Amino acid sequence: MNAAGAAAEEAALLGLAPVPPDATTAYGPHPDQVIDLYGPRNDGPVVLLLHGGFWRAAYDRTHLSPLAAELARHGLPVALAEYRRVGAGGGWPRTYEDVPAAAAALARPVVAVGHSAGGHLALLLAAARAHRPGPDAPLRVVAVAPVADLAHAHELGLSGGAVAEFLGDGPGRADRLAAADPVRRLPATVPVTILHGTADPDVPVELSRRYVRAAAAAGGPVPLLREQAGTGHYAHVTPGTAAFRVLLDTLRST
Repeated sequence: MNAAGAAAEEAALLGLAPVPPDATTAYGPHPDQVIDLYGPRNDGPVVLLLHGGFWRAAYDRTHLSPLAAELARHGLPVALAEYRRVGAGGGWPRTYEDVPAAAAALARPVVAVGHSAGGHLALLLAAARAHRPGPDAPLRVVAVAPVADLAHAHELGLSGGAVAEFLGDGPGRADRLAAADPVRRLPATVPVTILHGTADPDVPVELSRRYVRAAAAAGGPVPLLREQAGTGHYAHVTPGTAAFRVLLDTLRST
């Protein structure tokens, strides 16, 4: 995908009008510790939707509100979670700590769906039961274009050094990287499906391939990686696209 195609794909998502939620609930005292609820209210599983933006405060959940509303229109209850981000009280480990807290606050089974940096957080949640037993482990994880190999993302300098910003400066960064890297938190203890476009210029598909190889080497369940040829970074989370239909079908198969 050339630069013009990537820009058009991004504009197609970011150009959609935000969709207000049916309700909003807080799961902590920070202003960003909130969840927007869309769709039917029942006791069944809810889609815990985690947005991307390379963990930075400049990007919030609003750009995924059309996705949340569209999933709800197809009958899926959705909880679009905000979390503390770099520049507004976040960074490792606070950003990730908000994810199991949001899951627990829903008090119902969740299917975690994360895009980009949100995919990274969802993959960490996939190992929650192994590394910190409790009620916050999801039934399943669907990671869309995830930052699945944090060390390699840092080596590539993705988004102008976003990984370094997320981990913070000072002593102990190597330890923080090890703790925050999904490939170091294997095996996952719940089923994982990864959707990734082969033409993604923001988070190369090789990161997902490396995660799958690491999972196989760890001896645990091997995630299902579904690659979409010619698809970039945003198509899966843009309602109306063919890649969105792949995401919807994946969730319906849960």
